[in-house]
Amino acid sequence: MIEIISAGMLSTIQDLGRFGVMKDGFTQGGVMDAYSTRIANKLCGNDANAPVIEMTMLGITAKFTEEHIFAISGGRFDISLNNKPIRTNKAYLAKAGDVLSIKTAKQGLRCYLAVAGGFDVPLFMGSASTNLKINVGGFDGRKLKAGDTVKVGKASKLKNIEKRELAENTYDRIVTIRVVLGPQEDMFSENDLALFSNQRYTVTSDFDRMGIRLWGIALRGKEKLEIISDAITFGSIQITNSGMPIILMADHQTTGGYAKIATVISADLPKLAQVKSNDKINFEIIDVDTAEKIANKQKKYIDRLF
Repeated sequence: MIEIISAGMLSTIQDLGRFGVMKDGFTQGGVMDAYSTRIANKLCGNDANAPVIEMTMLGITAKFTEEHIFAISGGRFDISLNNKPIRTNKAYLAKAGDVLSIKTAKQGLRCYLAVAGGFDVPLFMGSASTNLKINVGGFDGRKLKAGDTVKVGKASKLKNIEKRELAENTYDRIVTIRVVLGPQEDMFSENDLALFSNQRYTVTSDFDRMGIRLWGIALRGKEKLEIISDAITFGSIQITNSGMPIILMADHQTTGGYAKIATVISADLPKLAQVKSNDKINFEIIDVDTAEKIANKQKKYIDRLF
């Protein structure tokens, strides 16, 4: 188990998401950065979907009550174990009584703590992910707070722990995000599509786990941009009547009534999970076949680790 001494800004139990329930009105949820989550779990010898703690901007301080293998991936934070600096993308062995401190983000915005065996919380609709809007999943359906004790599942034995490490992730303040056009790209003119892919957008201060609002030169659309509400997915890019994009993220609503000019490819969603206010985003349009090849390449890389 781990005991939470301080809980940071927004720390929740998450897994890869709650799938197959949008028809019932429940959003996917889950981690914002699936790539870093998979890396952290792989370092610990876990299944990719093992529950982790997602932290935003300021992480937790926690005490291990038993011996555990753990790893942290994602943004680069100021991290220490018993006041000795440690780093991301490396497995460590913590003993009973050891104190892990994850302070502020130095690069990126979010990081992920995995422990061998995963965090042991009840499942809701097949997922451990916390949904804060309806207070279900994770740890009592809420963010972690000081005094919480989080259980850890049974772990398999790992050898050569000291060799389980990768280079740390790096994050730039200017990010290229690859997208596939649609499903409503026909509601935009050729000039709109060119402007969408050629300009550099700015991330506004209006961003969270639900979406990221961007600022730039407005897209006009051929007519009004409202549509009959249809399905939203993680990575849908809506254009509101202001002409500005909103990128829908993990806690997106299930349906939306604005035209969606494009969808972010799955392999680039983790980049968006790490952006901050005033970061810059460029969109690069690719086709579906290319997007699938990129996703498969990323998956094979993780699968082959260790």
